[in-house]
Amino acid sequence: MQLMIVLLGAALGFLYGYNTEGFIFSSNICLFAGLTMIMPSLFKVRLSDVKLVWVYRTVIAKSLFLNFVLLPAFAVAIGLATHDYGIAAGIFLLSVLSGGGMVMYWIKKSGGDTSLGFIILFINLLLVSLSFLMLHLFGIYTESYFSTLYTEDTNNMSSYARLVVTLLIVIPFVASRIVILIKPLAAWIETYRPHISNASIFVILFYLFGLQSTQSLVDLFDLQPELVGISLIAVILFYLLDLLFARLIFDLDSPQEKAAFWHSATRYITLALVLSTFSMKAFGVSMLLPIMFAYLIQIPFAILLDKKLGQKE
Repeated sequence: MQLMIVLLGAALGFLYGYNTEGFIFSSNICLFAGLTMIMPSLFKVRLSDVKLVWVYRTVIAKSLFLNFVLLPAFAVAIGLATHDYGIAAGIFLLSVLSGGGMVMYWIKKSGGDTSLGFIILFINLLLVSLSFLMLHLFGIYTESYFSTLYTEDTNNMSSYARLVVTLLIVIPFVASRIVILIKPLAAWIETYRPHISNASIFVILFYLFGLQSTQSLVDLFDLQPELVGISLIAVILFYLLDLLFARLIFDLDSPQEKAAFWHSATRYITLALVLSTFSMKAFGVSMLLPIMFAYLIQIPFAILLDKKLGQKE
């Protein structure tokens, strides 16, 4: 179901942009994503659960190591091998954004510790600005390899990071604290959260693929069709390495480590797509390719992975 929503939203958005003048990018889409996708996930983040950070510090440390050291290293290697600046940047952005809108569903469904899962989710959201900084450093230190010029300056990146933190973390967190005080509203959102999430994904994809800047993908497909195959192979390789090392690092017999495992095995693709809109000017429109393919790979991949974990149990 979600895969069909993703395909439909992207296709209709692209067709809309192709047949009209397209949308002009507005940061309001970040606020929309924050309130509809991130805020409901923060309802169950309780201040009293902060103690879990110390209790399960080893699990959290392993999660941070995999998501901010090991996977970015794999992404750099894969990206350099593609010989395309945009694809490399897209893979790298995926590598530093763990979890996603569905991660808590998979944690709960597979018997993982949801309390720790929410804490890891909140920690990862707090580190979004670090992820953006890492992408900026990636751009600086790989531009010579790709024989191109990284055009994003530090001041712009700092402004983007502050904007992202405000719209995707601060406002959703404050809103979540207010909404949980309005019990009927909180209960309604909890009841219809899957539908709200799917509708939000559709709107975000329709908007982002309907942007004027996204329409240059048509020219990219005409001029460099081989990049489609290169991007697909790169994304598949990244997910295989991700899964392999997540299975090696985490003990799936532990509910807490299973929660951390899902935060590593899945990437925050929609957030990566939103953030890439700030970075396409610097890296090129091909940056969208690996993020697009990640939708097609991760959703069925997570379903199969959940079935295998269920069979093991």
